[in-house]
Amino acid sequence: MRTGNSDISGWLVRPAGGPLWAVLVAVLAACAGHAARVTPDGGMDNAIVVRAARTWLADGSPYDDPHFLYLPSAVLAAAPQAMLPPAVLRWLVPCAVTVLLAVGWACALRLHRVPLGSRLAVLGLTGLAAGFAPFGHLVRLGNWTVTAAVALPLSLLLASRGRWTAAGVAVGAAVALKPLLAPVVLLFLFAGRWRALAAAVALPALASGAAALLMPDPAGFFTRTLPFLLHGDDGFVRLYEASPAAVLPRLGAPEALAQGLAATAAVAGVLCAYVRWRRADRGPLRLAETGAGLMLAAFLVSRPSYDHYLLVVLPSLLAGLPYAGSATREVWFWISLVPQVPGLTWPWLESEKRRAFRDAFTLCALAVTVARQARGGVEASGCDDPRAEPGAEPAQVAAAPF
Repeated sequence: MRTGNSDISGWLVRPAGGPLWAVLVAVLAACAGHAARVTPDGGMDNAIVVRAARTWLADGSPYDDPHFLYLPSAVLAAAPQAMLPPAVLRWLVPCAVTVLLAVGWACALRLHRVPLGSRLAVLGLTGLAAGFAPFGHLVRLGNWTVTAAVALPLSLLLASRGRWTAAGVAVGAAVALKPLLAPVVLLFLFAGRWRALAAAVALPALASGAAALLMPDPAGFFTRTLPFLLHGDDGFVRLYEASPAAVLPRLGAPEALAQGLAATAAVAGVLCAYVRWRRADRGPLRLAETGAGLMLAAFLVSRPSYDHYLLVVLPSLLAGLPYAGSATREVWFWISLVPQVPGLTWPWLESEKRRAFRDAFTLCALAVTVARQARGGVEASGCDDPRAEPGAEPAQVAAAPF
């Protein structure tokens, strides 16, 4: 599905008209409004963090709840929410999550030098909100995965502008809130950016260490949460996990075999991400696809691994659509997203408890699609020009001689 760049790119980067903006606002408002109506506590997942903060404020241990899977620094970050009434959280949380997802999309667009007022900017976010089920799931749950969905494209944007240390700070801050972006430190290792690597590691370590001293159970994350993350031994949670390590046993595969296959796939994904980085072509595709490859490799083996984790990587990939050679020009990129179309019912997968099989297909197909970018190609090596001004049309950038 690799096609020419000019026609598609020229159309995508043109300014969006008023009607498109009106549709986008309506879709986002409907998404946040629906979530506020059906989730009285501001979202089930956000409620877990807020409840942990309330427990801590009452001199209890936040890690008494086995579903609290965050570092101690997240408890302090959630403390302001714990002081707000439920009626406020009911509306505040879904609106905040929706806004943060829009900010993450804006960072992904700027990473690829796509104007924020372009058709791709408006249609892309509209498509994510209306046509990608995990978007609505994340808004309704209020899950703190949204911090990673902002931090990854932001850190890649900063790195693309040479601000690697700031990129490390962005990743470190996100890890301090939820350790989902930890695999991205390998990107700093690949690039030999030691200050960025130090910032990404030191910031959450210091923040969590200081917060742990305020907890009645300072080692709770290591004694309770980490074993849960490593083994995923929660029967209810397992029904919604998209990792092959969780899905294959449900199909009859031995647990050890499933974990071995998932670990092998994850290692292969990391190696492909490294090869993708070593390709050393210019422009944002290198950063976006390496970062996405590392995260997808982690999702293949991590326990738990949910459908809304895909929103961490998808915006940075989707915003690269104007560039020939990007992962979005592969047919399997779009096939992988088909199971996530809202309202599309699949035979034998009608039950909500079986949607993990659809999520696993999306995760695996997307991971393979991004991993194949390590091979490179003629188009991919000449589609970006770092000398172009921000906002320049990718079609023009692609034509720049080297």
